[in-house]
Amino acid sequence: MTRDEAMEVARGRLIFALDVGSAAQAREYVARLAPEVSFFKVGLELFTAAGPSMVEWLVGEGHRVFLDLKLLDIATTVGRAVAAAGRLGAEVITVHAEPAVLEAAVRGKVGGRPLVFAVSLLTSEACMNAADRVAKVAGMADGCGIDGLIAAGLPEEIGAVRAVSPALAVICPGIRPVGSDAGDQRRVATPAAAMRAGADYLVVGRPIRYADDPLAAARGIIGEMADGLTTPG
Repeated sequence: MTRDEAMEVARGRLIFALDVGSAAQAREYVARLAPEVSFFKVGLELFTAAGPSMVEWLVGEGHRVFLDLKLLDIATTVGRAVAAAGRLGAEVITVHAEPAVLEAAVRGKVGGRPLVFAVSLLTSEACMNAADRVAKVAGMADGCGIDGLIAAGLPEEIGAVRAVSPALAVICPGIRPVGSDAGDQRRVATPAAAMRAGADYLVVGRPIRYADDPLAAARGIIGEMADGLTTPG
């Protein structure tokens, strides 16, 4: 893979976390980052503040949406919520790793969308046996027909998923570029290390959002991701 090819792949695998409190703020970040970023995370804060119309707006602008709501409710409600997310145009939605929830989420998909990802372990949690917990969730997810897992971008966690099923995709939050502060995250990885370990997508929020130049920060992270795709560990 050439450097230019790696950069193009990396652009498609970076998800910017729109963890802001209003539609106006979200639209401002999207406008600033659109030259490099086309995949955006809508989490609880923004979804509560701006509602489903935020997802519809992003999709209407031609962007991909990762709807990170971490659904946990009775099976019928989860299934219907997943179906509603699909109608909004969300590409990915997250659910908690409870067997009944996972099964209901898969049943709620319409035409294969949205892709359903199970949350294994929050990256803000310090855990000595994280890989074992991730492997357990991967086993449940694979048995239910889930599309992938949310896991830290560490080799042992991504490796635990791959050992269960190479078909499961992995989205990694808790990503911090070289030299940045970990903040409230405990199990962190650099963009290059996560891509080298086999991550499919990286979620990055604060290192871009709080940068003096968010677009330049996004470009720097994409460059680090490309390093991970082209440089062996």
